[in-house]
Amino acid sequence: MVRQLTYQEILSLTKAEARGATMKTGFLWHEYFAWHSNGVASGNVTAGGYVEPGMHFENPATKRRLRNLLEVTGILDELKVLPTRLATDEELLRVHDGDYLQKLKQMSDLGFGDAGEFTPLGKGSFEIARRAAGACIVAADAVLDRVVRNAYVLCRPPGHHAERARGRGFCLLANASIAVEHLRKVRGVKRIAMVDWDVHHGNGAQSIYYTDPDVLTISVHQDRLYPVESGSLEETGEGEGRGTCLNIPLPGGSGHEAYVATLARVVVPALEKFEPEIIIVPSGFDASALDPLGRQQASSDTYRAMTGLLMEAAERICQGRLLMTHEGGYSEAYVPWCGLAVMEELSGIRTEASDPFLDWVGSIGGHELKPHEDAVLSRAAALIKDIPSRETRK
Repeated sequence: MVRQLTYQEILSLTKAEARGATMKTGFLWHEYFAWHSNGVASGNVTAGGYVEPGMHFENPATKRRLRNLLEVTGILDELKVLPTRLATDEELLRVHDGDYLQKLKQMSDLGFGDAGEFTPLGKGSFEIARRAAGACIVAADAVLDRVVRNAYVLCRPPGHHAERARGRGFCLLANASIAVEHLRKVRGVKRIAMVDWDVHHGNGAQSIYYTDPDVLTISVHQDRLYPVESGSLEETGEGEGRGTCLNIPLPGGSGHEAYVATLARVVVPALEKFEPEIIIVPSGFDASALDPLGRQQASSDTYRAMTGLLMEAAERICQGRLLMTHEGGYSEAYVPWCGLAVMEELSGIRTEASDPFLDWVGSIGGHELKPHEDAVLSRAAALIKDIPSRETRK
């Protein structure tokens, strides 16, 4: 077996390579990510009885097609491809309960099981999930050390629904939170912000950091989609963590203007108030107009605009330190184009490829900011005053 380079070896090689050159955007992917199996299903229902076998919603196609589009457009050649690695037990235990991890391993060895709620797994899934978490740690180190300008981890299985002691919503391990804890415990980072724009609520990070004053969790999601019991405006953190949880539950049917206004009027001002040292984005593309599991109307231009706003904020607040970890997105046709838009924005490279769906998606009625959407943004913006600033946390 070929020996994997250690992170320090990667760091040394990359710094030598980058002397006198502009930093590139980091990109991480491993073929094993496509080998995680959710079993035989139709949608998210296990096949059997009257349920004819089909394809699970969370399957490799969207991720692999995104990676392939990056290759054929040529942008992949311009990125800094970083190797992945398995997260260690110590790294996982900073976030997850030991009993839960043991349960995952047992089911993975057996080749079947469910980690909690809507989270089936197959043979070897636990090791693949460890690699996804480890890839997020590698990327976090690279962004922190300025080895790369910013980074995108195209990982699978996703992670933003996973809680300390159970999997939820196709997610086994809390990938982004595991990277957060590495940055805090090993690298000494004090303040971290997470901006989750998956169409489903970022319940995992919220539950993990609900009482923590040093991690700001922001979730931009469709109201009461999944999990239906979490993600309201009223959930703002408890105890020392009061004010460090900010939910923006957008009504179903929200389009381009609503999402861009959310970033400009709520997310960016919240980040400016909190002043994190790094911004981590659990990035789902299921708020697109073509996604089967969401009812929003975002386009590739929406994701491009949101990425640009976050990059500008990161430059002002934390020296551009921005990391994205892949989450949901279930349209095989459209996830690749939304992902390409994000990668073009992160890297500053525009390819010759143009989104063939954009004119159609952009012509759908409802992209304007509507009064009931504006009302949600106004209520969310009013919560920014409760976010603890760096001065108040000293």
